[in-house]
Amino acid sequence: MRFAFLHQSTEQRRDLILNGSILKTLVFLSIPTLMLGGVQSLMPLLDGLFINNLAGSIAASAITYSNPIINMMSALAMGLSVAAMAILGQLNGRGDYATTKGRAAQIVVVGSILGLASAPFLVGVAALVSDAINPEIAHEVFVYLSLYALVLPFSFLESIYNGIMSANGKPEAPFVRMVLMLVLKVLFNFLFLAVLKMGLVGCVLASLAANALVTLWMFYELFAKPGEDRLDLKGFRFDWPVIKELARVGLPAMLNSFFLNLGFFLINTETQRYGAVVLTAQGIAGAITNACFILPGCLSSSVTMMVSMHIGAGRPDKARLSTLIGCALSAATAVIVIAIVVPLSTSLTLLFTRDAQIVDIAYKALHIYTYSVVGFGVCMTIQGAFIGLGRTKVPLILGILRIWLLRYLFILATEARLSFYAVFWGNLFSNYAAAVIALVIIGRTKWVSGIWKGESPVLPVADVSPPAEASGAPGTA
Repeated sequence: MRFAFLHQSTEQRRDLILNGSILKTLVFLSIPTLMLGGVQSLMPLLDGLFINNLAGSIAASAITYSNPIINMMSALAMGLSVAAMAILGQLNGRGDYATTKGRAAQIVVVGSILGLASAPFLVGVAALVSDAINPEIAHEVFVYLSLYALVLPFSFLESIYNGIMSANGKPEAPFVRMVLMLVLKVLFNFLFLAVLKMGLVGCVLASLAANALVTLWMFYELFAKPGEDRLDLKGFRFDWPVIKELARVGLPAMLNSFFLNLGFFLINTETQRYGAVVLTAQGIAGAITNACFILPGCLSSSVTMMVSMHIGAGRPDKARLSTLIGCALSAATAVIVIAIVVPLSTSLTLLFTRDAQIVDIAYKALHIYTYSVVGFGVCMTIQGAFIGLGRTKVPLILGILRIWLLRYLFILATEARLSFYAVFWGNLFSNYAAAVIALVIIGRTKWVSGIWKGESPVLPVADVSPPAEASGAPGTA
């Protein structure tokens, strides 16, 4: 059947990754990932259209300022998602599916607890931040962050779901989730902003309603839907050695996400001093270029899948080749995206606002941002390879280097001369410099597991020869 690959088992996907053509398999796995990236890029774009046109520029600038703070709070979820991809992917590469399911259940429970604990903390952060920023947006920032605390636990579970399904070699599952999220967000944005005219509060309610419904669907996928990937919480007990392992692998990724968004927050703090107009323009440029960054960068998760399984199966040469091909595909995707977006930049900017001052700044920022995506895509793909290896400290180092030492210091050094445009040029400089450094580091790396130091976490290591019933090529069964 034409879409039989959607019903492949984890074992069949494992066989495809370990024994198929690297280029064809990477393209095959990347198609749903690229589609996921496309949908992810539409999410802030459509949100931005609703917010800028219906909620106003003050609300839009408050949301732009708040997003890095929310992402800092979500760093724990990101770390667990990365740990899931690394650990579960290598276990799947060894063919130890029972251990994979047990550890996946541990990750879901730990993530749920952390998500609930993070919600009240975000309210406290909202009070502290709103007292120290431009009064023009202070109240809106407090309202948005305080209410978004209700959404945070759901976003934790969504990140973990993505990690588990990606580790199982099924990137189409996160894609389906994101499509459902996009449709629901559009419907609820229309209801709360266009019909009920609830402004900033409506923005949060739209996110809350969409995330709650999607989480119910994910719970069914993980715990109720019949199938080999179904998890079981009956008789659940915390496995402290496993939790320590999750912390060891996931902590660097948590810190990476936290410091990355802390850097964005500090950059926004520099930008908000110039007023809501500049911050709104930055948000518009960011919403449009989100597609430019997401599409080349989403090859990263496909590379993580392939590297983790090849390393788990003891095939370092294929892991290395998967990374090189992934970098080439990422760079090619970035060039195509640039060729599409740059000619449309004026028309895209005018979709958000007709304010001439905002349009002028957003247009210039958009051009600078867009040309930086080649370096960004290569850097993210290499970080994905390190995650697959279980060497999550390296992405932490690269993330701090890219945002703090390269971008933030560039902004501070050039702001007197470039004004707020230093933020946009800093993006261009840091992405290419980080890509060059990442290529040097990966060229000197030993391709062995960073989780178990080359040792199996279980006694039996499954044979990696193709199972008799497994599919041999993408799209067949």
